[in-house]
Amino acid sequence: MTKTGIGYDLHRLAEGRKLIIGGIGLPFEKGSVGHSDGDVLSHCICDALLGAGGLGDIGTHFPNTDPKWKAASSLLFLEHTRDLLAARGLSILHVDAIVVTEKPKLGPHFPAMRAALARALGIAPKQINLKAKTNEGVDAIGRGEALAAYAVASIGEAIKPTANARERIRHVEKKARRTLRSSSRPRKRP
Repeated sequence: MTKTGIGYDLHRLAEGRKLIIGGIGLPFEKGSVGHSDGDVLSHCICDALLGAGGLGDIGTHFPNTDPKWKAASSLLFLEHTRDLLAARGLSILHVDAIVVTEKPKLGPHFPAMRAALARALGIAPKQINLKAKTNEGVDAIGRGEALAAYAVASIGEAIKPTANARERIRHVEKKARRTLRSSSRPRKRP
């Protein structure tokens, strides 16, 4: 059975930050603002894969309140997501993504992005399709204040999960439930 998930992410851009998209650094005067490296493409692919696997979202697994993810490479998020899927006997079939930004031009960087993403996901670069669009000068993206990405990911059954993998699944699900419970509690107002 094939399952499909969709992902979306948006990051503000600010001077003095590195611009990381698809696991590679790009020369640009601004970079993504984020708790991790702010890789908008990796984040949305992660959400698409987690959605396809019925595993929640990126914030459940890599909360921006956890200091261990501060300035972390988003490729680690993809590797962890790949492992979660594999533990359930699922494999990544295909990823199709769009990055929306006015600048810089991304087309020349797509081969390196596909290679970096494919390594992290344990798939071939040909299983990843990347596209770039502008917002024609409209809204925060059009003004160069932000960038966004959309992704669709397909996964399929690979092998039956082992007993060890099932234990890992239970551990991850238990942690996710705790995280969801703690984040849904009403917060005291100062």
